[in-house]
Amino acid sequence: MTTFDRKRVVVTGLGAITPIGNTVAEYWDGLMSGRNGIGPITLFDASRHACRIAGEVKAFDAHLYLDRKEAKRMDRFAQFAVAASKQALADAQFVINDLNAEQVGVLIGTGIGGLKVLEDQQEVNLTKGPDRCSPFMIPMMIANMAAGLTAIHLGAKGPNSCTVTACAAGSNAIGDAFRLVQQGYAQAMICGGAEAAVTPLSVAGFVACKAMSSRNDDPTHASRPFDKDRDGFVLGEGSGILVIEELEHALARNARIYAEIVGYGMTCDAYHVTGQTPGGEDAARAIRLALKDAGLTPEQVNYINAHGTSTPINDPNETMAIKKALGDHAYQLTVSSTKSMTGHLLGGSGGIEGVATVMAVANDRVPPTINLVAPDPDCDLDYVPNQSRAQTVDVALSNSFGFGGHNVTLAFKKYVG
Repeated sequence: MTTFDRKRVVVTGLGAITPIGNTVAEYWDGLMSGRNGIGPITLFDASRHACRIAGEVKAFDAHLYLDRKEAKRMDRFAQFAVAASKQALADAQFVINDLNAEQVGVLIGTGIGGLKVLEDQQEVNLTKGPDRCSPFMIPMMIANMAAGLTAIHLGAKGPNSCTVTACAAGSNAIGDAFRLVQQGYAQAMICGGAEAAVTPLSVAGFVACKAMSSRNDDPTHASRPFDKDRDGFVLGEGSGILVIEELEHALARNARIYAEIVGYGMTCDAYHVTGQTPGGEDAARAIRLALKDAGLTPEQVNYINAHGTSTPINDPNETMAIKKALGDHAYQLTVSSTKSMTGHLLGGSGGIEGVATVMAVANDRVPPTINLVAPDPDCDLDYVPNQSRAQTVDVALSNSFGFGGHNVTLAFKKYVG
């Protein structure tokens, strides 16, 4: 397929369940006001854990989207995905029916899937015996069920899949969905990421990796990307979903268009199970590939939603990657990490950060990096410290990097008819 055969793809709907708001409007308002979603863990007793803080979703009512029986048979990550997908489809004013169902697909990534169900059922197995385990255990815990259940509840019969590429999963899902529409395998895709891994075993495991913040006495300042006093990431949960469509399909139904998705780059470090290539070269390649795919030059980029985890290794490495990919122009654009407000949603991050990036393009406003008080000398770009900023955003990138060496960059731009 040549470049001239590619269909244009636009974003027409958004949905979000996040630690700072359970709709896109609440989430965007939270980002613009620098709202912090980090606090003490309430989902379980974390008193024995070295990290006792997280970005939990608050006041989420699954029954707004699902009946009680359906909700009871889903892990929290799948509930988030279905809720955000229903929001996005309603936002797009897109009706799935018998005429178009086979041309509408779902692709939702997750890093871990139904870990809470696995932990709970293992406890049942150990204390009550294997014959007491739930018959719904397997379909509740497997990672593809966010995509599968979303399709079931929305009636989408087109391509359906799940990316499981750690913290790059949500962005991989959007990029892979973009390719399916671009190449004519679907007219529309519901895509993004979902995660609900604020669980005892997950927190214990990430602490053992020495990846998490231990700023338990000051949770609102614990996630501080690019700051010299950062001490690790803070776990978050939620889901971000985009409805993307082939342009002509969107125009034919007079859809509102937020932005155009124009580029997708992915690479692998092939270096270490958790570490990144020193110097950020392989992450830089993902950025370059996204720009090449989009037919854009570095000078056209206005904003980057950074992976920005608040870990000692990621932040300077990502800074170097941006500078290697964009050259001197890296100092002319803005970069921010919305993880400073939401925490790190693992496989859900690319979803909510994709939503944030699209909203930046649509509104000509960029979110801040909060808690950036004393910048790391190795992090010397404009990270929009502490206050959101109005600026022209014609082209924006979203970076996601995952354990295993997965690097993904998505490119969005203002739609021009």
